[in-house]
Amino acid sequence: MNSPPRLPFGAPSQRSAPTRNVLTVTALTTQIRSVLESTYAEVWVEGELTNSRLWKTGHLYFTLRDDQAQLKAVMFRSAVRYLRFKPEDGLRVIARGRVTVYEPKGEYQIVCEHLQPQGVGALQVAFDQLKRTLDADGLFAPERKRPLPLLPRQIGVVTSLDGAALRDILNVLIRRHPTVHVLIRATRVQGDGAAAQVAHGITLLSRTPGVDVIIVGRGGGSLEDLWAFNEEPVARAIADATVPIISAVGHETDVTLSDLVADVRAPTPSAAAEIVVAGRDELQNRVAQITRTLGVCAADGIGRRRTRLLELDRRPGLAAWPARLAGRGRHTAELTHALASAGRTLLASRQRRLQAARARLDAHEPGRRLESTRTRLATARERLRAAIAQRRQYLASRVSDVTGRLDALSPLGVLSRGYALCWNEERTAILRDASRVSIGDGVAIKLRRGELTCTVTAKNE
Repeated sequence: MNSPPRLPFGAPSQRSAPTRNVLTVTALTTQIRSVLESTYAEVWVEGELTNSRLWKTGHLYFTLRDDQAQLKAVMFRSAVRYLRFKPEDGLRVIARGRVTVYEPKGEYQIVCEHLQPQGVGALQVAFDQLKRTLDADGLFAPERKRPLPLLPRQIGVVTSLDGAALRDILNVLIRRHPTVHVLIRATRVQGDGAAAQVAHGITLLSRTPGVDVIIVGRGGGSLEDLWAFNEEPVARAIADATVPIISAVGHETDVTLSDLVADVRAPTPSAAAEIVVAGRDELQNRVAQITRTLGVCAADGIGRRRTRLLELDRRPGLAAWPARLAGRGRHTAELTHALASAGRTLLASRQRRLQAARARLDAHEPGRRLESTRTRLATARERLRAAIAQRRQYLASRVSDVTGRLDALSPLGVLSRGYALCWNEERTAILRDASRVSIGDGVAIKLRRGELTCTVTAKNE
């Protein structure tokens, strides 16, 4: 039996040495990450935002801290796009996510999936942040507010076709100003993409010739329902519009950023319609007042002249004035009759011209022109089909001709007529001269079908 090998002097015995489980840094970090992710798969953390940075990749990096500790955090682009507010340093928030380890630096962090301000809703924080930005840019300044036109000829409306706001606006306009023209730009007024549609509608109507004023609005709802009118694109579009804007969003208690930027704020869509046609009512009242004033002045003037006429009538030198007045009256009647006759003649001429124009319009009726266009289109379609068929037949003939020529020039065609292609044994060169090979050399012969491997037994040069 062999004895165990002797250990060097001072070396520890193998039996008494403790077993050590040596880990690499990566392995230890991976184990720590697994423990953290399984133990803290979802946590809610409250803290103050610091070192908040939004990178070009769209990811948000920040630190959560309190009086005694801090925690690094990251929020990926897929979650950042759902934030309703802009994370700023010093803002107290509540974050929901999972704890993990960033292995390259050996730091533990929280990967946030949701972030909300503490105590105040995210929408309210976003509202306050954007309000400060717009105020700093001067969009709320009273000196940039434009007056409404006195008599708008065409009114633009940016709202939803399905909402009650449009019906309320049209009912008021029809009742108070039946002759006004209304140009409607249908948009979404809530949900994703609504702000972009509203902003585009405002820009489009403000650039439309003839539009004097624009009403932007919708019916009441929650803060989330009205949020499209609190977004920056809508506020910027209202500020950049070339015509006055009336904002009528929600009810009287609802205040949006579009209300603050607009030239005039209306508590409801119906009130916006009343405001935009208020100038017409004011003008009508002024005209009625002037008419009454003119009536009083005319009656006073007629009274004074009647008194003067009676005084003149009593003078002896004016005793024959009734006869002269009767003659003037007869002349006036003749002129009136002639004027009426000329008016009837002119009216008859205009009616004939109108009938002739109507006949010309009937001749160019879209329905008749459409039928004629359809007939021409059918004829052109048949001609196109015939041309395509003729072209296809011509190309097929060309292809057949070229195919025949290719077959005539093909090496395989030459081989099919009994000729063969002869290679040297290494298949590196084609043999064209018998002097290139010797007796006993191998050659490869290519036939139309298959190949032959031969040995040269004789040659004739």
